[in-house]
Amino acid sequence: MSATRKRPAKTMTPEIVPVDDLEIVLTRKAIKNMHLRVKPPDGCIEVSAPLRLPLSTIKGFVREKRAWIERQQQAIAASPRAEAAAATPEEVAAWKAVVAACVPALIAAWEPIMGVRAGTIAYRNMKSRWGSCQPATGRICINVRLALYPPECLEYVVVHELCHLLERGHGPRFHALMDHFMPDWKTRRAKLR
Repeated sequence: MSATRKRPAKTMTPEIVPVDDLEIVLTRKAIKNMHLRVKPPDGCIEVSAPLRLPLSTIKGFVREKRAWIERQQQAIAASPRAEAAAATPEEVAAWKAVVAACVPALIAAWEPIMGVRAGTIAYRNMKSRWGSCQPATGRICINVRLALYPPECLEYVVVHELCHLLERGHGPRFHALMDHFMPDWKTRRAKLR
């Protein structure tokens, strides 16, 4: 009878590791290089490291990147996303008023250009999407948090949702339509990330 040999896991369960006064989420993987990320919305520090890399090396790397980590956390804390997460109902109502005041004019301007007709327009405070469209009914929903971003971002979302009246998914045809109607859409979208 031959003994079966167990292969090491390719990814180990993440663990919380203290580094001075910081806590990092360390995930060991079958990779060659270490990767450091500071994740929104709370500035969580994540490190992916090779399976056999010594913990002392990982901690040294985090200490070396301390200034960069702090800059990233400050940027996240000052971002519209962080502001939205801590908003009062009054602030959300104010955002809705701003967005609701702008969207009808944007739709009116873009409908003839795109050859579409929107149905009902709704406004919601959404955490995970900027807008949605139901092509069958023409109903478009816009995230009120767009009031926290530059106006070109709101216009991008409106055009994006109107494009769904022409193409349901996000495939090549959808991207071609976005390229045609709003050539700088990728730059605008990047401001929302």
